[in-house]
Amino acid sequence: MSSNTDRRQRFRAVLAGPHCVHPGSVFDPMSARIAEELGFEVGMYAGSTASLTVLGAPDLIVLTLSEFAQQARRICRAVRTLPVLVDADHGYGNALNAMRTVEELENAGVAAMTLEDTVLPRPHGDGKVTLISLKEGLGKVRAALAARDDPSFVIVARSGVVSVNGVEDAVARTKAYTASGADALFYTGIRTRTELDAVAAVATLPIILGGIEGTELKDRDYLAARGVRIALQGHQPIMAAQQAVYNTLKALRDGVQPADLQGVPGADFMGRVTRDADYKRWTKDFLGG
Repeated sequence: MSSNTDRRQRFRAVLAGPHCVHPGSVFDPMSARIAEELGFEVGMYAGSTASLTVLGAPDLIVLTLSEFAQQARRICRAVRTLPVLVDADHGYGNALNAMRTVEELENAGVAAMTLEDTVLPRPHGDGKVTLISLKEGLGKVRAALAARDDPSFVIVARSGVVSVNGVEDAVARTKAYTASGADALFYTGIRTRTELDAVAAVATLPIILGGIEGTELKDRDYLAARGVRIALQGHQPIMAAQQAVYNTLKALRDGVQPADLQGVPGADFMGRVTRDADYKRWTKDFLGG
């Protein structure tokens, strides 16, 4: 198994490379192993999937840092080489909280974390999405950089500025976050090539895109030419998993016999994702049978 630093270097190699990759959305140890087996260059553990997995709740920032970090640790310890990028939301508080977030996630084995400038959790009022000031956002990024112990651990400045404040502010924040020392830039809410072109024109750091919508941003060659190295496609695996659980339980409740169920994987598949062969070997070597 590679070390945490090795996996972080693998992530940095993706950022430094010429291509744009889609990460595998993971939410638990077995989903991470499946993503690794399928050859995904990066695993993505999002705040939304964390809330679903740990709490069975929507993405409303009611998950705590300790709950998030514990699940991240379970995911990272289950894989051998897959670097895991996580969505650390707003750092779970102010700049000092962001430092604690870096400490916990770095120790959990995470390769990279995003730190966003959205006002979170949602304040009392009209419910509109707003951003913290650029000064506060920069303070959080600098605090996160100061807190990391392993210099290969990747700090990504994240913003939804394009859809919230427009392209002009996006350009300003891009320049500022680049100068802050962040390792990469993550944008949500970019929907057109015009918007991406404006940001990419001033970005000198690798770009990560979240929530690709429409057809304009689906060409990975175009994205790569604009400095985009990772482009999220959403978090369908956890939704598909819940549907499979529902379908299986409903069929059993309706009287379908276990042997007649559809979509149940064979023993070979479960053996791979649980690393059954390793445990059998260890049992023989260390327990005598």
